[in-house]
Amino acid sequence: MTAEHALQLKQIRKSFGPVDVIHGIDLEIEEGEFVVFVGPSGCGKSTLLRLIAGLDDPTSGDIMLKDRRVNSVPASERGLSMVFQSYALYPHMSVRSNLSFGLENFRMPLAEINRRVNDAAKLLQIEQLLDRRPGQLSGGQRQRVAIGRAIVREPVIFLFDEPLSNLDAELRLQMRVEISNLHAELGNTMIYVTHDQIEAMTMADRIVVLRGGRIEQVGKPLDLYNTPANKFVAGFIGAPQMNFLAGRLEGKTLTLDCGLTREVPVREAATMPVTMGIRPETIGVSLDGEGDMTVEVQNFEQLGSVTYIYCAFPNGETLTVQIARQIPLKRGQTIGVTFETGSFHIFGGEGDKAIPLDV
Repeated sequence: MTAEHALQLKQIRKSFGPVDVIHGIDLEIEEGEFVVFVGPSGCGKSTLLRLIAGLDDPTSGDIMLKDRRVNSVPASERGLSMVFQSYALYPHMSVRSNLSFGLENFRMPLAEINRRVNDAAKLLQIEQLLDRRPGQLSGGQRQRVAIGRAIVREPVIFLFDEPLSNLDAELRLQMRVEISNLHAELGNTMIYVTHDQIEAMTMADRIVVLRGGRIEQVGKPLDLYNTPANKFVAGFIGAPQMNFLAGRLEGKTLTLDCGLTREVPVREAATMPVTMGIRPETIGVSLDGEGDMTVEVQNFEQLGSVTYIYCAFPNGETLTVQIARQIPLKRGQTIGVTFETGSFHIFGGEGDKAIPLDV
């Protein structure tokens, strides 16, 4: 039995006057999935979320919720709840009133309102905050209240629009875990927008990578990390970013501008300019200069459990190396680096698409 579609987008387009923002997006999200829209600023991810929520209307295409077309259905009647970056809490109301206000507008019985508010407060561990006002809360506590306000509506889909952007690094980590746990406990479909690929990698069942109002790739986090469809996805997913080195493919011989030549197992021999990509953590390092190439250390960061080395080839191209240990380094020294062919990604042709390798 196939999973039920919670949401389907069919050839969704959105224009603001003469400016096209979303260019014919097709997407299916299954019941209970946690899907993250990720991409750089201006890629259309928040616009797409607003179209799903009903806050904006698509220029063309169909939005289907559980096989029901909802293009003309008001936002309040779609059965969705949205959590915003700004929290959007009423400052003059208590936490309890913030949670219950929307339900009161629906004229829900008081007993049901109290049940939902108390259940959400217990789930989010904010029971002791119910009589406080938002101004008396920390950023993390206000975000929990904003999420609680979404929970009490018991929506079919939760929508999150960069909800952690206003939090510091420690709170972001804590809230990532809490939202993931919330999804596991509630089992609802969740759609989450972020520009932070670490949030996407750690939270999503599937990631939708957007650029310029188009979908570049959809897949599980590790599938996108291990088999990116093109250079853009390869560079966006992963921290530190994948290294890119310019070169040329002649048949099955790869010659890089930095001086490395290597036979590569491309499925179809070709002659074209290409870019070789390699993850920082797959590069071997030798302090005595042995290896495939030598590079000069320009800078480094020693974090205890991991060391990041920022290097340069003689032709000026840069290389980032990640080592899962502590090593003695100094700026300006020469070190050897080793590349394993099985770690190569090769991109070329129109759109810098990934060239298939047999590895």
